[in-house]
Amino acid sequence: MTFSPAVEARLAKLVQNYPQGRLKGALIPMLMYVQDETGAINREVAEEVAKRLGISTLEVDEVVGFYTMLRSKPMGKYHVQICTNISCLLTGGEELWEHACKKLGIGHNQVMPDGRISLEEVECIGACSWAPAIQVNYDFHHNMTEEKLDKILDDLRKPQ
Repeated sequence: MTFSPAVEARLAKLVQNYPQGRLKGALIPMLMYVQDETGAINREVAEEVAKRLGISTLEVDEVVGFYTMLRSKPMGKYHVQICTNISCLLTGGEELWEHACKKLGIGHNQVMPDGRISLEEVECIGACSWAPAIQVNYDFHHNMTEEKLDKILDDLRKPQ
């Protein structure tokens, strides 16, 4: 299995940062790069990553099963994560979560029928000082309100 030339270049550069025999340290970043391209870590992807790092597919599966940012099934083109941990909870995170579920008609780790948006309730995205916070793919949005969330979700739903 090969990936796009851009991802292949990133993977090649990544493994250069690890000494021979210690390539397993590149596993999580490698999985993140290929997940961004493929949408999920399926069997074929797990086997390819394992082969490249000289580890077992079981080791890849264990990491994918442990870390919530790694997925074995595809999420939406836009993956919306809403924090409901303590700082966000105290400033309206739970209400934002419920609002998003109602507005989109989906729940935790579900994808809209058109595949455009998926939704995930998360424990922490490291933005406690700007709570409540959400993340869309890799973009953070702080001091969130229902009105701001509606605007973001409406923009994501527009055809581009």
